[in-house]
Amino acid sequence: MAVNVETLDKLERKIVLTLPVATIQSEVDARLKRLARTTRMDGFRPGKVPLSVVAQRHGYAVQYEVLNDKVGEAFATAANEAQLRVAGQPKITEKEESPEGQLAFDAVFEVFPDVKIADLSDAEVERVSADVGDEAIDKTIDILRKQRRTFSQRPQEEGAQDGDRVTVDFEGKIDGETFQGGKAEAFQFLVGEGQMLKEFEDAVRGLKAGESKTFPLAFPEDYHGKDVAGKQADFLVTLKKVEAAHLPEVDGELARSLGIEDGTVEALRADIKKNLEREVKFRVLARNKQAVMEALVSKAELDIPKASVQSELERMVEGARADLKQRGIKDADKAPIPDEVFRPQAERRVRLGLVVAELVRANDLHAKPEQVKAHIDEMSASYERPEDVVRWYYGDKNRLAEVEAVVVENNVTDFVLGKAKVTDKSVAFDELMAQQQG
Repeated sequence: MAVNVETLDKLERKIVLTLPVATIQSEVDARLKRLARTTRMDGFRPGKVPLSVVAQRHGYAVQYEVLNDKVGEAFATAANEAQLRVAGQPKITEKEESPEGQLAFDAVFEVFPDVKIADLSDAEVERVSADVGDEAIDKTIDILRKQRRTFSQRPQEEGAQDGDRVTVDFEGKIDGETFQGGKAEAFQFLVGEGQMLKEFEDAVRGLKAGESKTFPLAFPEDYHGKDVAGKQADFLVTLKKVEAAHLPEVDGELARSLGIEDGTVEALRADIKKNLEREVKFRVLARNKQAVMEALVSKAELDIPKASVQSELERMVEGARADLKQRGIKDADKAPIPDEVFRPQAERRVRLGLVVAELVRANDLHAKPEQVKAHIDEMSASYERPEDVVRWYYGDKNRLAEVEAVVVENNVTDFVLGKAKVTDKSVAFDELMAQQQG
């Protein structure tokens, strides 16, 4: 029988579901009989509780369960017959009047939209690239050296310099009162590396062991300590010890300590370059992918299902609460997080997801097994035992699905770049590495 689908709004639809009362009652009776076989009740032997007693105790719950199941089955059958792509869960309410011998329900729901993507040859995309030069390798080596530096005490007559490790006692006061976290003894930090506020570092720089200094310090408005943010304090700092840093030489010993088997500086630089090139490749791909997605969305025309947006909002709010909990925030699961905070982002995610799905469907851009394997192999190459990483990915369906999603995005990126008006731009290594991946 043809299903009558009523259009309520752009994506909102309604269908009427009818169920024979006899069918419902038959299923309720069958479930009550099965339940009676295992019901235990004082005064009766197991399995011997009268059906009327079981029905009196469990009848309402069983009837509710049967109705839910049967209505759900009827809705799925009707949606399938009408070839509807349902977005989210339907809202089902029982009608006040039903045909004799039947129960009737209104099912109101949304459908996924038709997505129209305009000619991509008019889309403009900036495609970036970046090279790994000697300067980038040198900076990486300097970072590795700093991670392995040692310290020795400076002579008494020498003041603290950038790169030194200092040990200090300090006390800060606001309006003459010491504040929480404003006092410490034998506190260590590295001068000139941003571990302390600028005024604090400036005060310590040049001091010799045993010397003290008072200075004002204005806490930034966005300082993490809310009790002192935006306020001015007066500090007294006493320098107890100054230690100079000693960086290891760039030689075979450093190379071997970093896992370079032949222990040569040339091999160390080659290994660093290989790793940097891999990271640059992923960052360039992420940035180009973001540019492609922006262009793709701008060329698409569609309505967004409210149900899909609401589901995305709920996921984002839960993610925010999980993040707060991980940071140690008390009662993070009860934190009031308004939906509106995430609504623009949720709507964009839903819109982009629908557009990408349509492009993938229309152009067969699904992830091929060989593409998935190649991507996993590339990610695994930087690990000491790549074969273990490969097994780790293939051993879990969810992890494998995440890789497949990335491959699909890469396919979409390549497809759009092959159609659009592309402008190539070379970006500096430092600029690329300073940006967050999209």
